[in-house]
Amino acid sequence: MTLDRISRRSTPPVDALPPLFRSQSRTRGPLPRRALMAAVSGIALAAAAGLGAAPALAQSAAPGATVTLDTLVVEADGQRAPATTTEAEARRRLAATPGGTAVVDQKELAGRADVSIAESLNIVPGVIASSFLGGNDQPKIHIRGSGQQSNPTERGLLILQDGLPLNRADGSYIVGLIDPRMADFFEVYRGYTANRLGATVLGGAINFVSPTGSGSPGAQVSVEGGSYGYVRTQVQGGDRKGDYDAFVQYSYDQRDGYRTWNGSERTIFNANAGARINDDISTRVFVGWTDLGFEIAGPLSWKRLQADPTQAAPGPIVIGGVATEPGPNAVRDKPRRDTQQARVGSRTTATFGEHVFDVALGYTWTDDTFRFPVGTGYRITEGGDVTGSARYAYRPDKTAALPLFEATAMVVAGSADRTWANNYRGNRTTTFGTNALEAQTLSVWSGFNVPVGAFTISPALSYMMATRDNTDTWGRSTRPRITNANTGATGAVAATGTGFSRSYDALNPSLAVLYTIAPGNVAFAAVSRTYEAPTFDDLLEATGGTPNASPTGFSTPNLKGQSSITAETGVRGGMGRFAWDVVTYYSWIEDELIRTTNVAGAISTTNADRTRHFGVELGGRVKITDALTARVTYTYQDFRFWNDVLYGDNRIAGAPRHVLLGALRYTVDPKLWVEGEVQWVPDDLPVDNANTLFSEAFAIVNLRAHYAYDATWSGFAEVRNVFDTTYAASTLTIGRASRADQAAFLPGDGRGVYGGVKARF
Repeated sequence: MTLDRISRRSTPPVDALPPLFRSQSRTRGPLPRRALMAAVSGIALAAAAGLGAAPALAQSAAPGATVTLDTLVVEADGQRAPATTTEAEARRRLAATPGGTAVVDQKELAGRADVSIAESLNIVPGVIASSFLGGNDQPKIHIRGSGQQSNPTERGLLILQDGLPLNRADGSYIVGLIDPRMADFFEVYRGYTANRLGATVLGGAINFVSPTGSGSPGAQVSVEGGSYGYVRTQVQGGDRKGDYDAFVQYSYDQRDGYRTWNGSERTIFNANAGARINDDISTRVFVGWTDLGFEIAGPLSWKRLQADPTQAAPGPIVIGGVATEPGPNAVRDKPRRDTQQARVGSRTTATFGEHVFDVALGYTWTDDTFRFPVGTGYRITEGGDVTGSARYAYRPDKTAALPLFEATAMVVAGSADRTWANNYRGNRTTTFGTNALEAQTLSVWSGFNVPVGAFTISPALSYMMATRDNTDTWGRSTRPRITNANTGATGAVAATGTGFSRSYDALNPSLAVLYTIAPGNVAFAAVSRTYEAPTFDDLLEATGGTPNASPTGFSTPNLKGQSSITAETGVRGGMGRFAWDVVTYYSWIEDELIRTTNVAGAISTTNADRTRHFGVELGGRVKITDALTARVTYTYQDFRFWNDVLYGDNRIAGAPRHVLLGALRYTVDPKLWVEGEVQWVPDDLPVDNANTLFSEAFAIVNLRAHYAYDATWSGFAEVRNVFDTTYAASTLTIGRASRADQAAFLPGDGRGVYGGVKARF
């Protein structure tokens, strides 16, 4: 068989039509949220107050970890390689993995306020994470270029919580649903190393590991706030009683935003409970709820950004009868996203001598309303996804970081109803399309870690299969539309069917070798193949809209899955006062999914025939003196088309060539440290694939301090963007810019001052 295959089956039948309707947009005012905040805070505080501290080993439910209590210390089945018990154990196992990996714990986020997932991932080499709209919105995240052109980011990575995917069955995800401050720590797998987690993407995977009652007994309360109306509170508590433990978390944050129409709110509730059934079997259950909402201020032209970065996108400006600064009108259309997601899952582990078995089940329900500008309108998606996974590890040597053999199988199946409606001045009006979406994704992986002297040889093979089925349930012959968003004039266009049924499969081998130079110092090399199928957001897109008129129909491009063959090599370790982690890679990519945005804010996806990605991922730390420590994270990226018909060998839009994050920390005494940090993008970034429009280089300086009064009380203060630099934190990605004044730039926040306090009991 070929390594990958795409097939297109017959179009599903059209179902009955839904009636047209008119209603107000869904918004949630401050009073209901504050009532919810007070109610859940009370529940969480009561739970925390009733839990007393008990000595216990830290434990996680990380991928591949057994879910055990104390004597059933989280022991890896190795499947989600590497499995973890504590943050230190996670580092040991990932250090033994021949590829790009990292572990980030809460100590590395101390002293920071308003920590979005972008803020937390910036400290990891090889991960490019930039604020897209500020706060807990949809930041742009990509690893090795996968998903870099998504606006917002919705594919390219596997996002997990406690080993269960937050991605929907088609591979899409909503990154703003994650609050990294609620994780005990998280693991980052770059490139092919994510395959053993069940990933079917090119970029990699991020697994957020929740605290447990055994690992984090007692209670904790934190409050922080600062500029632009930012306020956040978190309450959590847990305990262990015999063969049982439990942990509960609650957080609420809100932000008025740096810009006009830039507010956000998020409420998260998580809980887990574990039980030791007998000496060999243990289980853990998880539940979670997230309620996310944020306003979208939209892109500005470079000139307008420099003049006033706090304004919302005004849409095209007519001068002398000519429309200038083409782009969406956020002032009029009030784009916004509101998402609720409920999660429930379980992990059960059985250990019989050298054999470890792990079974996980999960269900996720998501209700997502995305109010785009008028050129796209409302995209409303509601549905559920079921996940099942089974893992096995053979560990004859319990002291080895990785098992001798490991295997995993994961299947995710889901369905959703998608509704498209017109947006008139921020209000939902007539519906113009409905679809029933069904997706399945299966991944099977197995691999060896064979020790041969100082070498470990790791051959592996994975197989993936995916289906994407769309039934067009819109039964009318026409679709209503808004022909003039300024006057409210309406019309209709002929309706054509949008149904499709497609399948994808791929076989992905890999071979890696790791050499242990000395304890804690390794070198490795790997060659691998990865494959990623398109999501529904790639395969079904509203088209024909303008900044002042709604869509005229839909595009259902016959996309292929993107595949990559990657060669990488690296070294990591430490000596004395120095520590390092360096990886370099080169990827030959076929059919890369290139996603671009037009002047109306509408999105389209195409396959590029051939592209090439070359990168260097470097992390380093040096203890200059006993009190002074420096760290640096540097990522180099050269992502290009390869003899492309439209773009030749141009750079691919949206990928900065150099990204540097450096920090210097001075420990005044054991209770107090201060730190200065610089984030530097030293060269211009192409906004369009034609390389005619660029975002300028920038450097941002941050200062922070952290003080631990005693074992109970601690606090911090932070100043971000100390010099109040005006810059573009991110941009849209465009095929070819229509004008030099095109609205494509997303301003970063100006100077902000923050502070917070935390109490542990």
